[in-house]
Amino acid sequence: MTVTAADMARQLREALEPTQLEVLDESAAHAGHAGAGPHPYGTHFRVRIASPRFTGLSRVAQHRLVYDPLRQMIDQGVHAIAIEVLSPVHPAATPSSPKASPTQSS
Repeated sequence: MTVTAADMARQLREALEPTQLEVLDESAAHAGHAGAGPHPYGTHFRVRIASPRFTGLSRVAQHRLVYDPLRQMIDQGVHAIAIEVLSPVHPAATPSSPKASPTQSS
């Protein structure tokens, strides 16, 4: 069975309820490397994720939370997962939101 970015994203959404999630299949860039497999997909992924479940956890613990729901996929041949834990986005911090001006005291 071939693992897809959509499969991985679905598992992570169910397990971690992320506020941001991007899963990229970077397998084609690793063709010919160890663990690349015979197809240019399904072996090397990049996960960019933010979740309230990461709050207060060490980086190692955050990564474990990502790896745990993907264990079956790893057993099916996923060779590498690069994890980028993102800071949660707050509505006031989005580029499309107006920036608050600093207050001045009189």
